[in-house]
Amino acid sequence: MDTIDRLIIGAGALGLACAARLAKPNESTLIVEAEKLIGSHTSSRNSEVIHAGIYYAADSLKAELCIEGRDRLYAWCAEHQVPHQRISKLLVAVSDEQRSKLTAIAENAEACGVNDLQAISQQQLHTLEPAVQGIEALLSPSTGIIDSHAYLQSLLTQAERNGAQLVLDTRIERLEPTVNGWVVQGYSCGEAFSLKAQHVINAGGLFAQQLAHNTKGLNPDLIPALHLCQGRYFSYSGRSPFSRLIYPMPEANATGLGIHATLDMGGQLRFGPDSRYVERLDYSVESGLLEPFAQAIRRYFPKLDSSRLVPGYSGVRPKLSGPGEPAADFVIQTPADHGLEGLINLFGIESPGLTASLAIAERIARH
Repeated sequence: MDTIDRLIIGAGALGLACAARLAKPNESTLIVEAEKLIGSHTSSRNSEVIHAGIYYAADSLKAELCIEGRDRLYAWCAEHQVPHQRISKLLVAVSDEQRSKLTAIAENAEACGVNDLQAISQQQLHTLEPAVQGIEALLSPSTGIIDSHAYLQSLLTQAERNGAQLVLDTRIERLEPTVNGWVVQGYSCGEAFSLKAQHVINAGGLFAQQLAHNTKGLNPDLIPALHLCQGRYFSYSGRSPFSRLIYPMPEANATGLGIHATLDMGGQLRFGPDSRYVERLDYSVESGLLEPFAQAIRRYFPKLDSSRLVPGYSGVRPKLSGPGEPAADFVIQTPADHGLEGLINLFGIESPGLTASLAIAERIARH
């Protein structure tokens, strides 16, 4: 049986960031990915936003790792020539009732350590973004956008430079602890295989819990329930009326941040995501969603031309909180948590997971 030093399961932003950070020329690091391309799920089906760290609970991993990850990500992009832009975003209140929400967001951001938000008056908002309707706003200069595919490739390049190897179309089915490491069983290109790894990182994203339930010796009570939450996007054809990201106030009892306006590195405007819990992976975007999207967008962009809305793409988040439940934090599960040496499980790494990926990898490197 082949023996390796480190196995990283999942070639999304999280797994590749871990590989880029942990791989060493004198050690064997193997990255396995069940799909035929890296980043096939959550890592490439999102808003491609570098988050500032505004919304999360002040004492949470999400807040801490988002802010640290944001700074690390900007530095990484500059060093590795990953296309990105510190484009900034506006959080817009459209009614008097929403002023208190804007204040609460500013106070929460300050508690998290985000101290660069700027209060924007209605007149200033009109000057900055004439197409946006609002009575007050907050400007977040630390928010940015990134080419997520180029970022993933840069992580892989760095990992391979340090000796890591990537194997696609390879699914891990079972993990079993031994005296000195882990016996790993799975299928690669349809062929069964087994190997031994001294250290295993389960960065399986949407599939992390499934593998955890097939990990011998892991207490099932330590495996949080998975809730799939779909978010869909519409593109807006033609020239964008905005030069920044535009975010409405988060809606009450909603699981996301509302249907906001984002730009990609090519200047393409898109709106989304909405959010709905689903029972299975579903990446469809029905044209029948156009009118509900249009209604939500017109609250802050009244001159929306709905004929320019085109169904785009969707993503699915691996949430740990179900409908109506408070937002759950990231779970970074180490041997100190489950008692199994050499194993780290990562659960619920949804937004702001892309922004936080380098900080999470750094945290794992300490174990």
